[in-house]
Amino acid sequence: MAPINSTTAVLPASGLIQAQARFASRRQLALRPGLLLAALFVVFLLLAALQPGWLVSADPLEASARQAFQAPSSLHWLGTDENGRDILARLVYAVRPSLLLGLSATAVGLLLGTVLGLAAGLGPRLLDGAVMRLVDVLLAFPDLLLALVIITFFGQGAVNTIIAVGVASVPRYARLVRAQTLVVRNAGYVEAATTLGLARRQVIWRHVLPNAIKPILILATIGIGSTIVAGAALSFLGFGAPPPAPEWGGMLAMGRNYLANAWWLVAWPALAITLTVVSITAIGRELLRRNEGKRL
Repeated sequence: MAPINSTTAVLPASGLIQAQARFASRRQLALRPGLLLAALFVVFLLLAALQPGWLVSADPLEASARQAFQAPSSLHWLGTDENGRDILARLVYAVRPSLLLGLSATAVGLLLGTVLGLAAGLGPRLLDGAVMRLVDVLLAFPDLLLALVIITFFGQGAVNTIIAVGVASVPRYARLVRAQTLVVRNAGYVEAATTLGLARRQVIWRHVLPNAIKPILILATIGIGSTIVAGAALSFLGFGAPPPAPEWGGMLAMGRNYLANAWWLVAWPALAITLTVVSITAIGRELLRRNEGKRL
């Protein structure tokens, strides 16, 4: 009787396990059509931000008094505003500044929060207390109010808006990074690296920072939706780009004056903001679920 080759016996088993994992992943995706729709909508947003001309042919700044307040029709799918500008074109061209603000402000908040969180988690007790008291003071202010205070001091503009919204999100990331740092700094692999003689800077860059920041990056994905809402709120209050630049918040601010006669001026920008935030949040929560090893 020929001996059984252990290698040939293991390979089919490993291939079967991989096939089962792929099938389970596809089955979960099929059972969650909402997640698939969210992913498709985010892809649409990225396409609108990179190449808006591929989606609409109308000029978002072209005004025509004769076409003002036209209801949705075959000529203007989402209607026109008070100046006769196509709402669909303005919605599509407003995606780029909204995503740019959301990503940039999240990056600013994450960067500053990581620095403060690492300083508090790895520094002496006096530094930890000082940083946490500063974070507590910032947490006492609502994000939007804190952003308004910063814009009031430094003035309006796209860069100042990004900085203001980003700084308003710093306290959340600082507390999360500090909590993760306190857990990681006492881990066995960090103590082993220190025992082997690695410099403190190398231990932080190779072991503490990557392991402390990984779950925070996933939570930051969810936070992008919050920064987009904050940017739209600032634009609604008149702190965004000046007219006639297309912005979702600015479109809401102008449309509220004609809500009784032209509901579409408010409905479509509000729907765009809602779908964007829901889609990004759904993807972020799915990434968080996978990172925690949870199943459907």
